Amino acid sequence: MKADPFAQLALLRLQGIDTALDRNRHTQANLPERAEVARLRKVAVEAHNRVVRATTELTDLRRALRKAEDGVASVRARADRDRALLASGNVTSPKQLADLEHEVASLGRRQSDLEDAELEVMEAVEQAESELALAEEADSAAAADLARAEAAEQEALADLGAEQQRLTEERAGSTEGIPADLLSAYQRIRDHGNAIAVGLLRYGRCESCQMELSRVDIAAARAAAVDEVLRCPECQAIMVRSEESGL
Repeated sequence: MKADPFAQLALLRLQGIDTALDRNRHTQANLPERAEVARLRKVAVEAHNRVVRATTELTDLRRALRKAEDGVASVRARADRDRALLASGNVTSPKQLADLEHEVASLGRRQSDLEDAELEVMEAVEQAESELALAEEADSAAAADLARAEAAEQEALADLGAEQQRLTEERAGSTEGIPADLLSAYQRIRDHGNAIAVGLLRYGRCESCQMELSRVDIAAARAAAVDEVLRCPECQAIMVRSEESGL
């Protein structure tokens, strides 16, 4: 294949644009900001779940506290009625008096036990309230961190998108003047897995695969016409000659 040396240099510039586009696409696919968003999203979900658990526990404890308070109030009211009855003088039977005194004593012990249980539940409620406050604080912080990370991701994607658009437009203009057969050959090489389909032949080295050419290959390159399209014998990339080729 033959092509004007200037067309071959234009193909080299096209390779530079395509390399930048490849790098842009790779960066978008492996965006560090995206990984950070994914990590912080998990943190935010766990923080929210912690709030849900703390809220549920506090709700249960407050329900238990109301039940304990109702129990204490019920026993206290019953004991007050019995004490009032004892104090009224309306009960004169020794047996009834003894029974009332026994019941008042029993109710006093029951009230004491219920108050101790109530106190334990109150302490548990205080701890649960503290845990909920901490969970809500962590939840708010996690949500804020996630929002900042998402904003950073969107900003990075916007920058990459703008760069991609610029490079795409630049690429469209850079293909002008490159013969169709040369451009087709370049694209075939890229399609076969060699992303660097064209490179300089610099001081006897193919800059596409970084392999040193043999003396025979260098001699063949030296003898080739200036418009001959050279291919690397190792990677099959197009080699563009310049003053630095060492020929």
